[in-house]
Amino acid sequence: GIQTFPSRFKQCCVKLSVQPSRGLMDEKFVVLVQSVPPGFQLTVHALHQCEDGHSWEAFGHYTADASGNVNVSEDPSLGGTYTGVEPMGLLWSLIPVPGSKSGLRMRKMNVQTPMEVTISVYEGHQTEGFMDQVALAGVVVERWYMAPGVRRIPITEDGLTATLFLPPGPGPFPGLLDLWGGGGKLVEYRSALLASHGMASLALDYLTSKITMETGKMVGNEYFEAAYRVLQQHPQVLGSRIAMLGLSFGTSVTLKMAAYSQVVKLRCAVCISGSHVQPVEGSVKQIMVGSLFRTRFNEENQVIWRDLLLPIPTDPSLKVDVGRLQCPLLLVVGEDDQNWPTYESAMDMKEMMERAGNSHLLTVLSYPNAGHLIEPPYTPHARASTFKSVQTPQKFMALWGGETVAHSRAQEDAWRKTLVFLRENLYGGRNPGATSFANL
Repeated sequence: GIQTFPSRFKQCCVKLSVQPSRGLMDEKFVVLVQSVPPGFQLTVHALHQCEDGHSWEAFGHYTADASGNVNVSEDPSLGGTYTGVEPMGLLWSLIPVPGSKSGLRMRKMNVQTPMEVTISVYEGHQTEGFMDQVALAGVVVERWYMAPGVRRIPITEDGLTATLFLPPGPGPFPGLLDLWGGGGKLVEYRSALLASHGMASLALDYLTSKITMETGKMVGNEYFEAAYRVLQQHPQVLGSRIAMLGLSFGTSVTLKMAAYSQVVKLRCAVCISGSHVQPVEGSVKQIMVGSLFRTRFNEENQVIWRDLLLPIPTDPSLKVDVGRLQCPLLLVVGEDDQNWPTYESAMDMKEMMERAGNSHLLTVLSYPNAGHLIEPPYTPHARASTFKSVQTPQKFMALWGGETVAHSRAQEDAWRKTLVFLRENLYGGRNPGATSFANL
């Protein structure tokens, strides 16, 4: 309920601090409320307006301790968009404000500006009407994908549509080719964050690239090999230390390149929420088209694609021969993925690699109740969102799967382990010239 305290308390005394108030997207922050009466009930609220104009909010209900303090990192939320001790609940539990249209997914388009979040304190345990109330205190927090000193370089050579992100400093740095999935577009935020952690990362648009838009033809293997060469030949990149990271359809490309390309020689590969099932001789277009015919819908008319590749074929011409892989492979799997049969695919890859004798190269991270879109930490979970495949003009509501708390935990854990895996494989081994990453 609402408690009444002398009005002068409200005006002057509530202290709110967020540390750091400017940080990377995957950094934790500490939210402290001080100087309220002991036992005071309050709501800590986060508000973010996306670049597309949609507003998102999250909030937790807290009770001040005997000293009149609330520490969001240590104290439990008693209600709101998250409950319990959740240091970063104000970010990962963000949901569109009441009255928003359905199917929204939060994605940063311009990585050269921060995500701004307003953290506020309200009196009492509130659940709605925040815009109509006066906050007791408020502070604006900046969350960046690009660390200070990271350089963003658009790449158009060799017909590529790509952006290179270079870490601060002279380098040379290990390189990474970053591929997203079937929605196309040039998506930069993950690459920017990887560069903030010391890797020269090339975000590549391979489905809606300028060349495809102009000619109507989808790109072939040579496009990915050209992207690899741009990294390999860059003066600030260690040409012998390059990785590939793919999500969803990007996994199909990553596995194919890693197994069969004569040009692409990887130190390691990371595949998130994808599969090795694809016609080995097939082009990007055939792989995409093949996956559109066996679509089913749930009762809310959301598209479920995970059955398309099931059962996992036994015909070797219908899947990448992962037994050929010679570099370490990290598979990240959400066991509630409704978009791709990632768990079944991972188990089949494991079996294939055991038969071929290269399973020592395989690491599988599998997360119960996590969905398809396993993104950098604290990215709000979208169980379903509107999606336009490159192949179809109409928009769908795609069901990605996942349960918010489990999915958020998975994002945090997978990102931490992915960074460790990349560092061990890209910096490890013999090369005194590699930049130290003790400070990253």
